[in-house]
Amino acid sequence: MHVANNWQDYEIIDAGGGEKLERWGEIILRRPDPQIIWPIQHESQQWRNVHGHYHRSSSGGGQWEMKKQIPERWTISYEQLKFYIRPTSFKHTGLFPEQAANWSWMMDKIKRAGRPIQVLNLFAYTGGATVAAASAGASVVHVDAAKGMVQWAKENAALSGLADRPVRYITDDVFKFVQREQRRGNRYDAIIMDPPSYGRGPGGEMWKLETSLYPFVESCLSILSDNPLFFLINSYTTGISPTVIHNILSMTVKKRYGGSISAGEIGLPITNSGLNLPCGILGRWEE
Repeated sequence: MHVANNWQDYEIIDAGGGEKLERWGEIILRRPDPQIIWPIQHESQQWRNVHGHYHRSSSGGGQWEMKKQIPERWTISYEQLKFYIRPTSFKHTGLFPEQAANWSWMMDKIKRAGRPIQVLNLFAYTGGATVAAASAGASVVHVDAAKGMVQWAKENAALSGLADRPVRYITDDVFKFVQREQRRGNRYDAIIMDPPSYGRGPGGEMWKLETSLYPFVESCLSILSDNPLFFLINSYTTGISPTVIHNILSMTVKKRYGGSISAGEIGLPITNSGLNLPCGILGRWEE
């Protein structure tokens, strides 16, 4: 497992009973997590003394119960990177802290490359990977279909002192964008993607990871440069093995460029128990 264990401003204090107790800076939140199928070992006062508790609804979705007043949004840091945090209606906070394991990896790759690196971040959300890549010196194209998430990413970059870095923020369907880049002849040295399990394009096109991921990765080969640095796929789709991502990268990027692949789980440490919480899977191809 690739464990993001260098956080100072974020912590999973405890986990059990389908929930995790988290510290985001000074704010303590209690949120559901489907991977936590073991009971709470000791339901201490910490579990009850929270700022916010997200309750799932039996009919789907859920809502926040705010027990203490909190800011509309606040800031946390990871090394030199800074991010705005805000509880959303879908239980999320605008950041997936386990991705810090990927940020550190890609920043090291970019810094060691010894050449200009052009990065394409697809399904880019609030820009954690965009901020990481830009801070390491890369030029970045950030693409997401949600206008609000793209604006949040811009604000995260500015918060990290990167407003003047060469980053293009594009609100668009990622599939259509890749097709246009193919026609324009644009090329990238690194591609990052965090595709959803399901989705629909602006024309009603259906995305299902199990049937769409392989052809999409294959289509991205045509926009890779002659000397690519890395290709990162991250997934939160339940039931997909890291070996599946490994195989897809092997049949596409490695087949064309050689290089090496690693795949595995990505996770976070749990302070009270010393266990690690699995949060998703990843596959990395590198030159």
